[in-house]
Amino acid sequence: MAELVFFSGTMDCGKSTLALQLDHNHAARGRGGILFTRQDRAGSEVLSSRLGLRRPAVEVGDSTNFWDEVVRRRTHGERVDYLVCDEAQFYSPEQVEQLAQLVDELGVDVYAFGITADFRTRLFPGSARLVELADRVEVLQVQALCWCGARATHNARTVGGHMVVEGDQVVVGDTGQAVAVGYEVLCRRHHMRRMTVAVARATATAPDTLEFDVR
Repeated sequence: MAELVFFSGTMDCGKSTLALQLDHNHAARGRGGILFTRQDRAGSEVLSSRLGLRRPAVEVGDSTNFWDEVVRRRTHGERVDYLVCDEAQFYSPEQVEQLAQLVDELGVDVYAFGITADFRTRLFPGSARLVELADRVEVLQVQALCWCGARATHNARTVGGHMVVEGDQVVVGDTGQAVAVGYEVLCRRHHMRRMTVAVARATATAPDTLEFDVR
């Protein structure tokens, strides 16, 4: 039986790396698949991981229809057994429904990867629909860590190292303190306090020493 599986986690937990590994494993067994992505940090029409791995991919846009894309390829003799869909939080609910239709009616396995909530802790529409429709929701086992050492559960948008809670839901960026507008993963406690690593360092007695939780 084909499945729609949603692999979820915060930024920095290895989603894109797993997506590329999964594609490699299936292709090595002779299965035909398509890589999809949307607004990857490395640019258009590429699926990349922070480990340096990258593969060409089909860029998903507002007008992309997954059902039409697979039917067209199969009609022209291309084998399509599975789809790997990265950055799935940016897909529309209608596109997620098309993915579910491919699983149910054409027997195509769909592996979607994405974060569930934005920098305001609000669900992305695409992720919400995936949670509602997926046969399985898998939380990635590689845990991203907050600066305090606890498991990171929230994505924070930062400007100059300070957390912001207003702005457009979708702004492409990456983790790292060197970028002016970027993202940082935090535990819930420090997300609620808006305490990024830069703020923690600025308020610590020793500027270069961070307080780690002892549990």
